[in-house]
Amino acid sequence: MAPETVVTPVPSAAAEAVTAESGTTAGGAKDIGRLTIQCADQPGIVAAVASFLAEHGANIVELGQFSTDSEGGEFFQRTVFHRDGLADALADLERDFAAQVGDRFGMTFTFTNVASPKRVVIMVSKYDHCLLELLWRNKRGDLDMDVTMVISNHADLENEVANFGIPFLHIPVTKATKAEAEAQQLELLRGKADLVVMARYMQILSADFLQNVGCPVINIHHSFLPAFAGAGPYLRAKERGVKLIGATAHYATANLDEGPIIEQDVVRVTHRDDVGELERRGAEVERSVLARAVKWHCEDRVMTWGNSTTIL
Repeated sequence: MAPETVVTPVPSAAAEAVTAESGTTAGGAKDIGRLTIQCADQPGIVAAVASFLAEHGANIVELGQFSTDSEGGEFFQRTVFHRDGLADALADLERDFAAQVGDRFGMTFTFTNVASPKRVVIMVSKYDHCLLELLWRNKRGDLDMDVTMVISNHADLENEVANFGIPFLHIPVTKATKAEAEAQQLELLRGKADLVVMARYMQILSADFLQNVGCPVINIHHSFLPAFAGAGPYLRAKERGVKLIGATAHYATANLDEGPIIEQDVVRVTHRDDVGELERRGAEVERSVLARAVKWHCEDRVMTWGNSTTIL
């Protein structure tokens, strides 16, 4: 029998996101675009990009760039620009840029319109701290994204999500139904997600799911020195006398927690902290690290190279 899918019929809330580039809500970010590029480092890249944008009526308002090596390195650039009538001109800009600049330098590039936030699907189990942090920041305009739905293998957080006006979909997962559950999830995600966020979703996504989801997946997990995998990590950390606990946000890959790291942070703890305090501090750092990672991704700041990332 296929896993049951329970849908809470509430309207999806459009994100009222503040963009760093415009200083206004997404609705007021009209005509602000981003161009991200990646290619082998070589002379003339910055000049070619700037000339192209100027010739096509665009004014650069922010620019970040990085090269892994001055000789034979990989080059990354993120450019924010204003261009009147951007929405109507975007397709022509992409076509012309490929012909005039992209092909010449062997670039991978993306144009995005700031006025169209990324569609984000959040997956969660029972822990609420990362989920609620993302929804709260999105609601107050600090995180520019359109949360299209929340998917969970438990029904515990349904009422919390309903308070934000976002659809909640309950798809139970067991060992016997995991493949069927993932097939349902993929069907729900089709055409509705530019990013999936595992906000303490306590299931391992299969390689098949990651291959077919059609968008990046960001995961969050605790980080201990030394590391304690499996159940009861905070109890074992307390028994071991850990002095640092932290969190890592990374892109999910078939190699479990070995994907490119986006953001990390740590907090100090002492022998005076009991297990409950360790868990509280761990949850605090997890939610802030995940929120920063999601924000940077949604602002097109994260570029991957091998198994590493550049944040511009």
